[in-house]
Amino acid sequence: MFQGGNQIKTYRIALGASPVGAKREEGDMKTPEGIYKIDGRNPQSSFHLALHISYPSDEDNKRAAAHGVSAGSDIMIHGIQNGRGWIGAFHRWNDWTAGCIAVTDEEIDELWRVTPDGTTIEIRP
Repeated sequence: MFQGGNQIKTYRIALGASPVGAKREEGDMKTPEGIYKIDGRNPQSSFHLALHISYPSDEDNKRAAAHGVSAGSDIMIHGIQNGRGWIGAFHRWNDWTAGCIAVTDEEIDELWRVTPDGTTIEIRP
């Protein structure tokens, strides 16, 4: 997390179950890499809160179309699956999402409060 160009906080995360390399197509179990925006939120997610990421970009869609595949969609930053928040930071032992970015329930609560829609994020390995 940055404020005024200065890094003020980082988060340890869990990624897609096949985390090496950037997301290229729907179903590849990879998390997108690059610069995106928070462009929506879902308080009724099956995970503890979810911030929607602006993936796929026009470039992501063009790259996927060139290979005859869909780039995918619905990439979120979210907490733990509802009812399993007790797992806490242990969820990071494995990359387990379908391409999303998972943090603890406490961390997504914080991000939900301080990250307005339109906030630029960078996803990097």
